[in-house]
Amino acid sequence: MLLIYFASPALWPEYRDLLPALLAESGLTAKVVTEVADPAAVDYIIYAPSAPLQDFTPFTRCKAVLSLWAGVERIVGNPTLTQPLCRMVEDGLAEGMVEWVVGHTLRHHLGMDRHILNPDHIWDPTCPPLARERPVAMLGMGALGLACARALQALNFPVTGWSRGAKQIAGIPVLHGDSGLQAALRGADIVVTLLPKTPETENLLDARRLAMMKPSVCILNPGRGALIDDAALLAALGAGHIGHATLDVFRTEPLPPDHPYWSHPRVTVTPHIAADTRPSGAARVLVENIRRGAAGEPFLHLVDRTHGY
Repeated sequence: MLLIYFASPALWPEYRDLLPALLAESGLTAKVVTEVADPAAVDYIIYAPSAPLQDFTPFTRCKAVLSLWAGVERIVGNPTLTQPLCRMVEDGLAEGMVEWVVGHTLRHHLGMDRHILNPDHIWDPTCPPLARERPVAMLGMGALGLACARALQALNFPVTGWSRGAKQIAGIPVLHGDSGLQAALRGADIVVTLLPKTPETENLLDARRLAMMKPSVCILNPGRGALIDDAALLAALGAGHIGHATLDVFRTEPLPPDHPYWSHPRVTVTPHIAADTRPSGAARVLVENIRRGAAGEPFLHLVDRTHGY
């Protein structure tokens, strides 16, 4: 019998009925616990980086740590974590991200705020350009970035992807490296940041790169708060160089009530709601990885420690 340690007790009520049923359905004989007397007897750990568990040293038999989060920057550098680490990739997470990115892209593309927020009742019949005339730069072409890029393409937005390393994706031009980033930023009316937080991506959009963008550009950041230099963004907004920033993620969450983003007229704050892990989909991913481990097959969504994601 496999012993599975569900190490995020706050999330256990959402999985209590679902996870054991899916394990049984997959033919796995397993016991799921939220407390362990003998860490050395644990075969798998289901984990969120916000959980109390921080020392993985006693879990000598553990075959993998299965994260409930897509982002792993809060755990990947843990020196006690020597077991394979898998991040969460599930359909609901991608669907939620696509809906947020498409919704806010259309909001800015169509200029919806002009009509929704119009206290002076100004009649302005100016029509927006067509989507095919509004270039989008998608910074980050992983599972979520690619899903968002495909959805925007389906609405006729010309999408250029950017990745830190060279990447070939059918139907989407993908630039890479510093020169590629410059080209992507200079050509875009809307910039979406969907990169993981790593030493290489922190402050990726700094004062120098913000200055490369069109003065009317709209930035959407549902990725990681640390991707943007906050002081540089506020300065660029204050100088009228950036048109708008819609931000879902922040270095400190919840965003402090006195943070200047809240009151800035060209900043929209959403409270880290762009995408969330849905237990129904996440449980199936967890069970599939446990099945793979039991069968000696490669794990899904294994984190590359050298890249940090």
